[in-house]
Amino acid sequence: MAAQNGKDLLIKVDLTGDGQFHTMAGLRATRVSFNAEAVDVTSLESEGGWRELLGGAGVRSAAISGSGVFRDGDTDERARQIFFDGETPNFQVIIPDFGRVEGAFQVTSLEYAGTYNGEATYEMSLASAGALSFVAAAV
Repeated sequence: MAAQNGKDLLIKVDLTGDGQFHTMAGLRATRVSFNAEAVDVTSLESEGGWRELLGGAGVRSAAISGSGVFRDGDTDERARQIFFDGETPNFQVIIPDFGRVEGAFQVTSLEYAGTYNGEATYEMSLASAGALSFVAAAV
C-alpha cells in the first residue's frame, strides 16, 4: 500500500438515521484501532508448554478518536447530542486503500479546549457498540 494522505481517513456519522452519512466536520486528526481479546486455553498437555489460544472466541472491538476545530454546526451539535443522550448511531470510517468500516458506535469522550489567541478545538473518542461490517476498497 502506497503512502496516503491523512485527510483521506474520514469519520462519518448518520445524522438522522436515514442511512445518509456526513463527514464529522472540522476533524484534523483521526485514529482507528481494532482489537480482539485472546482466550487462553493452555493446559499441562499443551505441546512443549507453548500457550494455546482459542481462535475466534474473544470479544472484538473497535475504537475511533479524532480531534479538530468547530466548523459545521449540524455535526458538532449532533456529536454533543449523541454523547449526552448515550445514543449509538451508525458511523462510517473510510480508510484509504483499505476499505470502509460501518456500524454502531457510542461517543465515550468529548473534550473541548481553547486558547486566548487561538481557535476552539475538540477531541472525541468512540467505542464500537455492536457488530461492524467491512467492505474492502476496490483494487
